[in-house]
Parts: sequence; C-alpha cells; structure tokens
Amino acid sequence: MPPTGDPSADPPVGVGPALADVLPSVAVSLGVPWSAGDGTAYVGFAMPPARRAVVVLVDALGYELLLRRAGHAPWLRAHLPQTRRVASGFPSTTATSMGTFGTGLAAGVHGLLGYEVLVPGTDRLLNELSWEGGPDPRTWQPHETVFEAVARAGIDVVRTGPAFFDGSGLTDATVRGGRFVAAESLAARVDATLAAVRSSPRVLVHLYWGDLDKVGHVAGCDSWQFGDELEAIDRELARLADGLPVDCSLTVTADHGMVEVPHHHRVDVAQEPTLATGVRHVTGEARAPQLYVVAGAEEDVHAAWTELLGDRALVRRRDEAVAAGWFGPVLPENLPRIGDVVVAMRGRNAVVDSGRARPELLALIGLHGSLSDDEVAVPVVHVPAASVA
Repeated sequence: MPPTGDPSADPPVGVGPALADVLPSVAVSLGVPWSAGDGTAYVGFAMPPARRAVVVLVDALGYELLLRRAGHAPWLRAHLPQTRRVASGFPSTTATSMGTFGTGLAAGVHGLLGYEVLVPGTDRLLNELSWEGGPDPRTWQPHETVFEAVARAGIDVVRTGPAFFDGSGLTDATVRGGRFVAAESLAARVDATLAAVRSSPRVLVHLYWGDLDKVGHVAGCDSWQFGDELEAIDRELARLADGLPVDCSLTVTADHGMVEVPHHHRVDVAQEPTLATGVRHVTGEARAPQLYVVAGAEEDVHAAWTELLGDRALVRRRDEAVAAGWFGPVLPENLPRIGDVVVAMRGRNAVVDSGRARPELLALIGLHGSLSDDEVAVPVVHVPAASVA
C-alpha cells in the first residue's frame, strides 16, 4: 500500500497492547506474579488461570498477513474472532522482537535495538541474530527473562527449537531459562512440546518456528510458497491443540510481519554517493536503516537522507526517534546503541547497500523492520485451559 496521511508525521508507537505483554500474561495465568514496573499489579491480557501453558512463536506471522492468507489456515481462521492484534515494536525485526517477547520489556529497555548495531565505545558492529564475536549476552541484556521468572517460581520451563539455538547468543540474551529440547522439523517440535506438557503437572513450554519467515524473504509473503508453509503450520497447530490436556492453555503469536518490496523500489547506498558522505556504518534492516555517522556530520547526513528519500521514509535524528517513542522508554546505557540517524521506510520502499550486503540478502523479496501495520502488527491467539481442577 502507498503511504497515507501526512508523510512527515510519526505514527503512534508503543500505544495499546503489545508483544511485550504476551509472556507476562501467560506467567500471571500460571500464578506467577509479574511486576508492572510502577509498583502496581500487572494484569496484561487477563488470561484465565491454567496449570500448564504452551506458547508458540511463528516467525513473520504478521496480523495483516494472517488476515490476507487466512484461507490457508483453517485452525487459525477459526480463532480470528478472539485473536488480539498487538504491536511488536520497532524495529520490527526478529532480534529486537525476541528480546521484547522474552523479557516483557520495550526495546529501549532490554537493549536489543536492531538486526545489527554498533557496540558502544568501539567501531565494531554486532549482528544480534548470529552474535558472531559478540559480547556476553547476559551482560548485553541483563534483565531477567519471563522464562527465568517462571522457573524461579518452581514451574518447569521447556523451550524447543533447532539445535543451534541452544546456547546461542540471541537465545541466551532473550529467552534463557529452563531447559532446551532440540528438534528440527515442526512436527518434531510439536511432539517434543506435547511430551514436555505431559511429563509435568506444572509447566510452561515455548515452541519457535522460523520457516515462514525464510519462505517470505525468499519467495515473497504473497507467494504460493508462503501459503503452502502457512498451511503446514496450521495443520501442526491444530494437532498440537488437539493433543493438549484440559488444564493447558495454548498461545500463538509472532515477532513481526512482512511486506514485499520490488527491486526497483530500492535505493542503493553504493550508487548514491550523497547517502554515504559522513556515514561510518549503515546497519539494520533495509526497511529500517540506522546510520552511525562521523563526528559532527549528523546534521548533514540527516539533511541528505531526508532530501533524497523524501516521502519514501521518515528520517529522524536519534533524539527525535527516541522522543517519538519508536523504541519505547530507552535506558541511558542503551542510547549509544541506536544509530545517530534512524530511518523508517514508508510504502513499498527500502534502502540497500550493494557494496556491503551479500548477494543473497540483496535478492530477498519479503522485507520487514519498519513501522507499517503490515510489519508491526502481530496476532495473539489464546486458547484457554478448559479446566484447572
């Protein structure tokens, strides 16, 4: 969809229900208190009580995508009337959203502020997905996760995903707590989830599935391949729901949505010298670049990007983006991780850097990271426990 409304206006960010509320709400339903941060009792989504709970996160299952592709997902479609539409946050990218999901905190508080960010005090970038050569994840993100809080309350916590997730930097930073069960296929992860639920009278199980995101990136989120993958996911969700005991709830959510960006709608930094002038690093998603600039060049960089991108983007200095609430409340120690200039692409546009990005990344069709509803809005499907007796 093309941009609408005032192209210079920042959309409301951090207003209403959010991805950060999902796990804390499940924890409260299990009888685990959660702090609202201001001393008041946390309510969240007010989910009915349960003795056991399963939380599934499907990477890239955006709310708007689910509405458009609901014909491929009969189980999810049947639950649409009760599905909540919540905001994942900015940037709408996996590393940031997993931090928000796992900690129940805004990006500016947990500190995972993009796909790739500058390590303060260095000239070194951290890819928060791969975490290659990165700092201690428990130092980079020191806040207790919801899984740790639930385990501390005496409830078993089990997480299932691909084997390489176990002990990875991103995993340890965002969803640490309890034990990890490796399983590769979605069917195997559903089997592992059902086995974990049945093995304990009090348990929280988390299942992650990432292939919808992969398919959307490569083939596009409007492709038949995306529909086929969504059908396969929906079948396994139905099987999972059918296999849960009556005292177990099921919650399904996502980390972000996605948009398709035609290649002729992409601005290439390598071919636009004015965009590179004064810039040390162009990082982040193609839909949400963050620019770390040479000392004293912030105003010139901001002006150059604003002029060239025009209505195709919101271009903000760091302090402007923070003041607008793009990252939620931001702790002082996390401010230097944010780019000196932050860009949120509008419409179906993106900024790439062919001089730095790998060819396979430049070829991707489906992208995310910015502030559009298609990228930020995610579903929360909650099937309450039928009985807690």
